[in-house]
Amino acid sequence: MVDIHFHLLPGLDDGPETLDLALEMLEMAVGEGTTHIVATPHANARYPFLPDVVAERLAEMRQHAGDRVKIVSGCDFHLSFENLQDLRSHRDRYTIDGKGYLLVEFADYSIPPAIEQTFHELQLAGITPIVTHPERNRLLCQHTDWLDKWASHGCPLQITAGSLLGRFGEKAREIAERWLSADRIHILASDAHNVTSRPPGLRDVYQRVVELRGEETARALCIENPLAAIEGRPLPWMPEPDAAIAAAPARRKRFWFF
Repeated sequence: MVDIHFHLLPGLDDGPETLDLALEMLEMAVGEGTTHIVATPHANARYPFLPDVVAERLAEMRQHAGDRVKIVSGCDFHLSFENLQDLRSHRDRYTIDGKGYLLVEFADYSIPPAIEQTFHELQLAGITPIVTHPERNRLLCQHTDWLDKWASHGCPLQITAGSLLGRFGEKAREIAERWLSADRIHILASDAHNVTSRPPGLRDVYQRVVELRGEETARALCIENPLAAIEGRPLPWMPEPDAAIAAAPARRKRFWFF
């Protein structure tokens, strides 16, 4: 399986603090059948992206991995003005393996008003934004029409595996399952940060997708589409979402007070 969102490099962000923990995450991913990993440290106001340090830690992890798993560079890219300015000058610094795809992260409290223009400019520059974990973003969950419009313009959606497995709560799980049924999801990734609450590995979510949508969809989301993103190719599986299913409200729970 292919994991394009993985906070593997130690000491750079809220991922593993030590090399030992990073190596434990690496072994866990390999043990679950992961063949490709995109190491994606944050680039935001709290965690600045340090290219020289990233390159050093990436080389270190590759040495430990050997030929068991391919590790390539990437970034969990926050759409700030400063980041976008640097991206124009150093595209290969942030994109997946220096090719055409870029993981884009939004803040939970605001979406830039000119986001569609920004996406358009990125695409003109040969960069395809991949919107990360929208099922965990309150604003994006409320404006799914934005997601469908972006996807129709060639910007795929990446859902966190843990959301589909219930690790981020019942609401995130219900949204992820509904979007899966509606063909709104294009890539599943672990967004791994540790070995406990946010572990690596896609084996369980692969089996869950097989149960819900079949083997073909599971291969598309966990293998074929993410591998195409690493190799800089068009994603082979980009269906139109079923708007009726995708827009259906989540079932309300009933609470009894005594």
